[in-house]
Order: sequence, then structure tokens, then C-alpha cells
Amino acid sequence: VLSVLLIGIGTQNPSFLEPAGFLNLLRRAAPLLVLTAGQLFVIVTGGFDLSVGSIMSLTVIGASLLINNDPANTWWVILVLFGIGIVVGLINGILVSYLNVPSLIATLGMLLALRGAGLYWTGGAPRGYLTDNFRMFGRGWIEPFPLIERFPYAVLVLVVVSGIAIYLFTQTNMGRQLLSIGDNARAARLAGINVEKMRIVAFVLSAVTAVIAGILQGGFGGVNPDAGEGYELQAISAAVLGGAVLGGGRGSMPAAIAGALALEALFTLLNLLGLPKPLRDAVQGLIIISAVAYGAYRSRRVR
Repeated sequence: VLSVLLIGIGTQNPSFLEPAGFLNLLRRAAPLLVLTAGQLFVIVTGGFDLSVGSIMSLTVIGASLLINNDPANTWWVILVLFGIGIVVGLINGILVSYLNVPSLIATLGMLLALRGAGLYWTGGAPRGYLTDNFRMFGRGWIEPFPLIERFPYAVLVLVVVSGIAIYLFTQTNMGRQLLSIGDNARAARLAGINVEKMRIVAFVLSAVTAVIAGILQGGFGGVNPDAGEGYELQAISAAVLGGAVLGGGRGSMPAAIAGALALEALFTLLNLLGLPKPLRDAVQGLIIISAVAYGAYRSRRVR
């Protein structure tokens, strides 16, 4: 599907298939790809994390206000933002694991709480300024770079985060335990897996990737209180497009990341064709419905 979409983009704008054009596509898609990697950790356990878009927005808002136009503040502010993300992930995980709140309800409540906090903090309008050393992660380039002259920092971050996520998911016990929990939580517990702890780990990883995605998005687009709006649904759509099953138990990290890139390529193609944003939203919904229906159909055939 991704290959077909890239060919479609190439027919509309051939420069997209050149190295510089493809790197630009990856640079724009990096926040969604990073966010999808984190979302998959939660989806395979049988849950959702709807708070990630608000974490992205709060990251942009918090960075612009805390840095206070002083580049020297950038690095400690980034550490604070990661701390906030970890706390949010812990709260989500504890609510789901120990208080048995459905993840849909727990993270929806967190989404609203973070959105309200961000609006209250800014007064409902963009405030502050993101310094150049913060924005370099989203819009900066490594120059000179062999063969292609320059390479986006955002793509470098994407490669590092994707590599870590794929390693954790495929080469460690953690990935297998998360899949086992989504497949059958009771059986996983009887097998000796600490189900509550692993669910909390999944939500923390999701929140941390949301902070990274917020840093990339803020660097690319600047200060915007709604920087992460809608990203939570895009990440779920991308994971489902990559073969993850809503309900847990099945998923592939490389496929989920490829699904996110395919979704971004689809949006790019729709823009090049001059189609409006509402159509993008409709396509997103159709992707989720179709993928879930196909998963249910396959499950019935297996039985």
C-alpha cells in the first residue's frame, strides 16, 4: 500500500521521489511515526491511549513558556517535559491496572484534563517563543552530510526512536509479555507475568514517545496550543493499518511504523489532489472500520 501511495505521489510531484523529497516526507511524518510506535505498546495489551495528542500539545505549550526566550533553558526544560510525560503515563497506567478503569475512559479523562490545563496556562492563545536550539529537532538539518548534502534532525530522531522501539518489541521479553497480556491477561498472570506492572510500562512508553513527538512537532510548526489535536486517532489508525488488532494480542512494530508512513503518504497524496481535510478524516474512519472488520472476519475463519 505504501509503495502504491508513493508512486501516486510521484506522478503528482516527481520531486517527492528524489532523496531530498523523500526525506522531507519523513521529516513531516516523524511525529506521527514516533507516536504510533508508542501507541502500539498500549494497543497490543488490549488498551488505548487517547491522551497522547494532549501530551504533544502540552509539550509545545510548556516548552514555549518555560524556555522564556532563553536558549540556555532549553535542555532542562526538555528534561522537565519528559518528567511530565512519565508522570502522565504512570497515572494512566495506575488507573487502568490497579483501579480497573477502562483505558478508553481513563485516557479520555486525561486528554480533557491536559487540554484544559494547557488552555488555562496559555489563556487560550499562543504565548511564548520556541528557541532555535529547541526547534532544530523539528526543522534543523545536519550539514554537510555525505551524498545528500544535508540530513534532517527529525529523521535522525525517528531512526533512533524506531530502532529502540523495534528492539524492545521484538528482541526483549517485554514485547512478548505485552503481546501475551493482550492475548489473554489471565493466562499471562498464571504464567508469572506481572500484568499490572507491564501495562504501566506500556502507558509510560506511550507518554514518552508523545513528548518526543511534541518536541518534533513544535520544532516543525512552532507554538500552537492545538499542536497535537487529532494525533491520537491518527496513531491508532496507523497501528491498525499496520496490522495491529484492536483488543490486543497481535501487532508488529515495523508494520505499525510503516502504517504511519502510509497514512502520512495518503494525506500527502490527498493534498496534492486538492481534496479537503474533512475527506482525510473520513478516510481515517474508514481505515479503522475496515481494518477492525477484516480482523474480526479473520478471527472467525480461524475458529
